[in-house]
Amino acid sequence: MPVNKRSKFRGTRTCGGGTHKNRRGAGNRGGRGAAGWRDHNFTRWYLLGKTEGKHGFVSKISVTYEVLDIGDLDQMIPDLVARGIATQNGDVITLDAAQIGVEKILGGGKVTHKLAITAENFSGRAVAKIEELGGTTQTSE
Repeated sequence: MPVNKRSKFRGTRTCGGGTHKNRRGAGNRGGRGAAGWRDHNFTRWYLLGKTEGKHGFVSKISVTYEVLDIGDLDQMIPDLVARGIATQNGDVITLDAAQIGVEKILGGGKVTHKLAITAENFSGRAVAKIEELGGTTQTSE
């Protein structure tokens, strides 16, 4: 006794596919070549091995920092002094950026206070803007 349909129809002319004219065109196999490779999941993932999107080298050596623009930091200064995170000695405001979770200071924005900032890293523009008003930068490691 045959166990399944495949073995049941072996040896017959059309294997249960109706007349010999059926199952003959490209439509029966989903198109010619790579037609529909975006649509036919089995074809895309298993047979063709194609996927959409980008391909190629991806760097595994990427360094990400928690960053903040110097202009945004400058606007936060009154609140930071009020909360005791930053200290004011005369006209110089001293701040350790690690206390607010910032690793790198970027140069975007406008600086209006004289700052003495300690951070892991600074951009060149940030250092120029801070020192332009007589402030200082110090890197912590």
